[in-house]
This record gives sequence, structure tokens and C-alpha cells, in this order.
Amino acid sequence: MKIALLRPFLFACIGALSAGPAAADMVSKLIKADLAKGERVFKKCKSCHTTDAGRKNKSGPNLFGIVGGAVAASPNYKYSKALIEYGGNWDLDRLDAFFTKPKSEVKGTKMGFAGLKKEADRVNLIAYLNTKSDTPIKFDAPAEQASSAETAQEDYEFGVLFDAPGVEETFYACGACHSEMIVAQQGLTRNGWEEMLEWMVDEQGMSEIDEPDYSVILEYLSTHYGEDRPNFPKPNNLNQTKETE
Repeated sequence: MKIALLRPFLFACIGALSAGPAAADMVSKLIKADLAKGERVFKKCKSCHTTDAGRKNKSGPNLFGIVGGAVAASPNYKYSKALIEYGGNWDLDRLDAFFTKPKSEVKGTKMGFAGLKKEADRVNLIAYLNTKSDTPIKFDAPAEQASSAETAQEDYEFGVLFDAPGVEETFYACGACHSEMIVAQQGLTRNGWEEMLEWMVDEQGMSEIDEPDYSVILEYLSTHYGEDRPNFPKPNNLNQTKETE
């Protein structure tokens, strides 16, 4: 499969990325990746990571240039010994394996994220991160987009959380570290949610949520998961969630 590169000297790099049948299969999937969906998936990561060039590290390293780049390469970030020893480059297959289950791919990594179960989420995320580079890999022209009917039939992706403005921001901010069910179980006042978010930052190492997302999330939580928990998931919804996991 022909792959066009933005810079001639990257032929050697892409050769490493696409070597072997597994990587070739990943390339074929990346050609069809949805960058907008990849950016949405990254919302699970942005509480700990930045992606733009020159941005500071947060609780996790800056990810600019990660696709095809060296492992543990973000300046001034203290990586775990395990990741440093993992070494090498972040080729497509390694990224896919790491994003699937970080602690299995790199035993001893500091990253607490559980991973992305859905292959489509991983592919879209890798494609999105590929754009965050001075020398992104340019794949062949994407295939035709799925029809609007097919898009409409996609599964609801926010688990047991109530579908209302703010659900997306809440799902990705909270789902980076735990299931959305933990969010739905709380039942706190607005002040209680504010204190909870402050505690997560001060005591649990969560990065601060930037505006406007912070206000959107706080409004969503206090409205739909207040003391009376008006949208606490019913048993049949819980069973449906388990069946799709």
C-alpha cells in the first residue's frame, strides 16, 4: 500500500512503522480513521497530557510527535524506569498495544489509564495524534465516509451517563481514570461536586480541568447527579451496559 510522506527523509521512518503484516493492517485502518472522533477520544487523555508543540508536561508528558517518535522523549518529564527500558520508537503496533492496556504492554508504567477496549477508538486516536507533529505521516486518500444512516446507528458511547449537554465533556474527563458508574453513584450537591473535583486535583493527582469544560461538567453533574440522583441508571440500563462490555 503506497504511503505518501510529507518529508523525503521520513521514508526510513515509515518503513519501520509499516513493517510486517500487523502494521500493514493498522495502516489500512488508519487510512479510514476519523480524526474528529480521534480528537473526542483524546478528551479522555487531556486531563493528563498536552499535544501541541512546546506545551508543558502535565501529570503525563506532552505527546507532540509521539507517532513514530522515540519512547520517553518529552523534555523535562520524569518517566518511569519501566518505560525508559521499554525504549525504541512508538511504531503503530506498539501504540495500539499500549493504548489497549498500558500496564500489560509496559509493566511498571506510571500511567494509571486502564486503556481503550474499542479498536476503532485506538485507531482514531492514533490518527489524531499523528496530526500533532512537525512531520505527520500522510496516508492515502480516505475511503468514502459512512452514510448518515450508518452513523446514526452507532452505539451510544457515554455508557450509563444521561444524554444531555455536558455528557461528552464529563464522560471523557472522568472516564480517563474510572468508570462512569462511579460518577452516577455519587449524588452530590453542587458544592459537593466542586469539593470532589478539588479533592481529585489536590489529593489524587488529577490535572485541573480547563474552562469552559470545568463549568460545563460542574453544571452537568449538579443537574443530573445531584442529591436526588434523578438520572441514576435503572437496572435494565445496567444490564444492557454489561452486555455490551
